Amino acid sequence: MQTTSYRLESPRHQRGFTLIEIMIVIVIMGILAALIVPKIMDKPDEARAAAARQDIATIMTGLRLYKLDNRAYPSSEQGLDALIKAPNIAPLAPAWKKGGYLERLPKDPWGQDFQYLQPGLHGDVDVWSLGADHEPGGEGSNADIGSWM
Repeated sequence: MQTTSYRLESPRHQRGFTLIEIMIVIVIMGILAALIVPKIMDKPDEARAAAARQDIATIMTGLRLYKLDNRAYPSSEQGLDALIKAPNIAPLAPAWKKGGYLERLPKDPWGQDFQYLQPGLHGDVDVWSLGADHEPGGEGSNADIGSWM
């Protein structure tokens, strides 16, 4: 029977990472994080703005249908509620569509009601979200998002 001899390496001959190699990897990871993280952090705000624009487009479609049936947009006092239930304050909607023009009124992506003005400053009607700060104006994610955009 043949025996094979195995030699165990002593700790002196084992190779590991040096402190410089570890530091180089950490620096590279830091540079990558500095480049990538800011781009990822803006994505939720962009998604909320896109959702707000889509909801505004849906509301505007409902408003146009309302106008086709009733020859006028709901007044500012009637508000967007006129799209889901027949208005009970003047001007009444004589040809209001049974079931309404929207299934429900959406909230903006920040959980607030959309704003409505008739006559609008930018068109026949204005529908807008006040953005993340819930205040008029603003920049970036705090900017208003409106039907006129």
